[in-house]
Amino acid sequence: MLDPTSTRDIGPRTGTPLWLYLAGVTVAGGAVLGVALSFYGLERLQQLGAMPLVWLMLCMVIIGELRPIASPRTSPDQGAPTSLPFSFALLISLGLPVAGLVQAVASVIAGVARGHSPHRVAFNIAQYILSFGAADLVLTLLLTRGSEPPHSVTGPDLAGLALAGAVYFGCNVVLVDAAVAIHERAPLGATLRKDIGQRLFVHGVLLSLAPLVSVAMTHEIWLVPLFFFPLAALYTSATLSVKREHQANHDELTGLANRKLLILRTQEALAEAQQRKSRVGLLLLDLDRFKEVNDTLGHPTGDRLLQTVARRLTHSVRPGDLVARLGGDEFAVLLPQVRDAASAREVAARLRVSLAEPMRLDGMDFDLEASVGIALYPNHAPDFELLMQRADVAMYVAKERRTGVELYEPDKDRNSTARLSLFGELRRALVDDELLMYYQPKVGLADHRAVGLEALVRWRHPQRGVLPPEDFVPLVEQSYLMRSFTHEVLERTLPQIARWWEAGVRLPVAVNLSARELLDPTLPDILAAALRRHGVAPQALRLEISERVMVAEADAITPTMLALADLGVSLALDDFGTGYFTLARLNGLPVEEIKIDESFVRRSLADPDGHLIVQSAVDLVGTLGMRAVAEGVESEGVAADMRSMGCYAAQGRYFAAPLQAEAVIPWLVEHGGQQPPAGYRGRGASEEHSRSA
Repeated sequence: MLDPTSTRDIGPRTGTPLWLYLAGVTVAGGAVLGVALSFYGLERLQQLGAMPLVWLMLCMVIIGELRPIASPRTSPDQGAPTSLPFSFALLISLGLPVAGLVQAVASVIAGVARGHSPHRVAFNIAQYILSFGAADLVLTLLLTRGSEPPHSVTGPDLAGLALAGAVYFGCNVVLVDAAVAIHERAPLGATLRKDIGQRLFVHGVLLSLAPLVSVAMTHEIWLVPLFFFPLAALYTSATLSVKREHQANHDELTGLANRKLLILRTQEALAEAQQRKSRVGLLLLDLDRFKEVNDTLGHPTGDRLLQTVARRLTHSVRPGDLVARLGGDEFAVLLPQVRDAASAREVAARLRVSLAEPMRLDGMDFDLEASVGIALYPNHAPDFELLMQRADVAMYVAKERRTGVELYEPDKDRNSTARLSLFGELRRALVDDELLMYYQPKVGLADHRAVGLEALVRWRHPQRGVLPPEDFVPLVEQSYLMRSFTHEVLERTLPQIARWWEAGVRLPVAVNLSARELLDPTLPDILAAALRRHGVAPQALRLEISERVMVAEADAITPTMLALADLGVSLALDDFGTGYFTLARLNGLPVEEIKIDESFVRRSLADPDGHLIVQSAVDLVGTLGMRAVAEGVESEGVAADMRSMGCYAAQGRYFAAPLQAEAVIPWLVEHGGQQPPAGYRGRGASEEHSRSA
């Protein structure tokens, strides 16, 4: 069966070292077989060809060639052939010409059955002939043979047979591994050492059966097929073992290596690179907008597309490189040997070019693009974990900047050493009461009355002062602290909401939720319990979901969104315009507000295109029966422009900066159209606002 991820059937270019080596071995093998046949004589061959024994052995060799014993590091058709006991028995009893011819015929039949290329079939035959020739030379020198075959085997011949088997194994391993080393551009020594213990054991078992087959040949040929049963048991046992290991180390859908195997091979490559003082490259590749294919055409079509991508990637890398699928539409490519960053970029460019060609499935053409991040050892990281992390950083830079390929650069790393040091301190911050909640008013543009508040978290760091959320929230979202962090935000916000509503300030307060929280099916139950515990009505809370989350996880979070709506909590789509989400996909989802990202709002006056984008979004939001809210309004002109478009509300520093909790009511009374609560003494709202801002 043809392995779709194998590159060994791709013919080498004429004149390359691999082409010269394959051609040299093929010519040498053909020459050795030709000389052996000329000495054997045509008449003797015709006599042997009439013997049932030869035809029986040919059948056994063909079956054995089609059922090799694979090792964990090889594909199912590249292991030790179970034909070896029969072909080596032919070498012992009938000599090199008969063994060589039978092996050549069996190799051609097996190659055609597996779809191997002609150059590969010719090389396989030649390396068998050369290995058999070396073993036959040992047998001729050490064994006493009669003038006419078949030659019988006796006890004293076992030492010579063992040496001949060792010579065959040595020649076979060197000839094949040299081709693999040249093909994969790997050191011959390292290639020879791979699985050498297992290969020696399997070949030793198979070669030890050859004398027994030879004895059966000379006494009663119909005993020979009985060897099929122990060989079948050995083949089945080895196949099951390799299959289990293959399943554990490979992706079921594409057949590519999985994360486990990638880690293992990368660690091996790093160890070898450390000894050779060379470089290792790791590329992370993510398909752009692949989720749209799944959403539009369904997962079966998406799976077929991923299989096509896997084949193209495998045939676009260099021999010896490893392509792995990490999950979803994310792939990794290990470059065990890479000269420099320019060479790694060349590989990345080939990968993108291979995917740029349209893929035709079900009568439709798909154009895919990919973002690739590159990290090198030892330039960027000393171990696998850091290498993976920094390739991931480079990939996201390529995706955000839409450059296609990016090499890791420390100054572009949002997870710099200084910021990573914050992670350990975050755990302490959750315990030591270092989080602060600020609240930014949301103002209706028709009458400038406050229509809501948004809860914004800050970190009161002991040494660095008050940190904004962009300095630490991304770290929280990527860690196991996310649930504790969200719990802390809610436990600080809900009691404050309860106090405000008790005082008569009945405005909904919005809290942002991350993708990880929305993927938790227990979120509605947890939230319902928290609302009951603090005595907060569900309509007093609004949850904001980032557009990026909707793009990446719309199907997965929909059940949670519906459950939250059933609970009575209103939902809003935040940061609209920063991803590829279309408002039409909100049909049927319980979203009440769409918050237009400040990057578009700020351009609405200065840029006609920006104005048109916001106007179109506001119109569509209204058509869908939702409210549009403008973020980042910082001037009277922008506020007036948003109002003229029909925007329902806005928030930004033009109206109010984020306020501490005690400054909210004074601001609402003075600026937000709120009636003073009972018992309110009118303490300096303007002064409080200015201090909090």
